[in-house]
Amino acid sequence: MATRTDAPTRREQILKEAARLFAERGFHGVGVDEIGAAVGISGPGLYRHFAGKDAMLAELLVGISERLLTGGKRRSAEAAGSPDAALDSLIEGHIDFALDDRPLITLHDRELDRLRDSDRKLVRQLQRQYVELWVATVREVYPALTEVEARASVHAVFGLLNSTPHLGRPGALPGREVTADLLHRLARGALEAVAGGGR
Repeated sequence: MATRTDAPTRREQILKEAARLFAERGFHGVGVDEIGAAVGISGPGLYRHFAGKDAMLAELLVGISERLLTGGKRRSAEAAGSPDAALDSLIEGHIDFALDDRPLITLHDRELDRLRDSDRKLVRQLQRQYVELWVATVREVYPALTEVEARASVHAVFGLLNSTPHLGRPGALPGREVTADLLHRLARGALEAVAGGGR
């Protein structure tokens, strides 16, 4: 989402507003009429784009998991031959998500269990692949780490980066560039600390 420059489609507008409203008031606290009003169409008009709220939730949570994995693979490929550059790029990509798609973090934490079993399993499968991509890169940069240590460290870094919904409203942050730089330094610092500063 952060790298797009073209105007969002109506479907994307609906998903963005649905994510915001679901994150603010909970999945069951929002009706299709409210989502429709947020994008300037009638509630029933949403059914031309989605079968219902369940379908919106599934597309949001499966969609972001797919985007993170696809983006992570692309970033790793672009930095092939330089593990340090690959790790920095993975961190940057996750920071983009954490700053630009904050409602999806809240949504994942609160509403993942509302997905159908098949969609929830798909989200978990995509997330595992994303974690393993990070683990492989972290172990290239910090070979002293065991696989267990690397995996625990990756999950800890995700927790750090995904804390953005708790940092206050976007206007309360020191600015996107400053916040992104701070998060990047925290992530690398955490990994360096676990690795003991050694390679």
